[in-house]
Amino acid sequence: MIDKTKLLGFKKDGYNPVIRPKTLELMLKILDMHKPKQVLEIGTYIGYSCSEILQNCPTCNVVTVEKDKNLAICATENLKNMGFSGRFSVWNMDAFDALEKLQAEKQKFDFIFLDGAKGQYLKYLPILKVLLNVGGVLMADDIMFHGYVEQDGTVKHKHRTIVTNLRKFLQEIKEDKDFQTQIFDFEDGVSVCIKKS
Repeated sequence: MIDKTKLLGFKKDGYNPVIRPKTLELMLKILDMHKPKQVLEIGTYIGYSCSEILQNCPTCNVVTVEKDKNLAICATENLKNMGFSGRFSVWNMDAFDALEKLQAEKQKFDFIFLDGAKGQYLKYLPILKVLLNVGGVLMADDIMFHGYVEQDGTVKHKHRTIVTNLRKFLQEIKEDKDFQTQIFDFEDGVSVCIKKS
């Protein structure tokens, strides 16, 4: 495991939206089982999850997308410092624009880690499905959004759109016959979809 506290940009006294331990453990198991060659990550932050993917999948290449310019710079430096040069590219752009670009280029991926704007997961889904190879895995993090997604009753106004969209996203992946979907309720919730056809 990589020591995330030593990464450039890690806030020692603040909140760091990095992959949680059980979710990381699940991801590493999936990577070990599927041994992907081409990986897409939406939401780079400072490059922690990307570094774990690159370290645990020594033959894979990763495209990772981060909208925030400073975070993209941080992540690039961190990944270079760990010796991963030539195996990754950090795209500093809006995730949906990146997905449209990848689709236009007809790129395909064996593993996609979705950890960007939670309210956009539903919007991203049709393109993600096209980008994913048959047999590939789409893993989405934080699908329970602090427990609001499963909560009964009225959701706070500021979270309502995100929660509504996440509920629709979960319904879509559960009902999609092209996916074999599992939902894990630990930490902030994770969905894992294997594309069957």
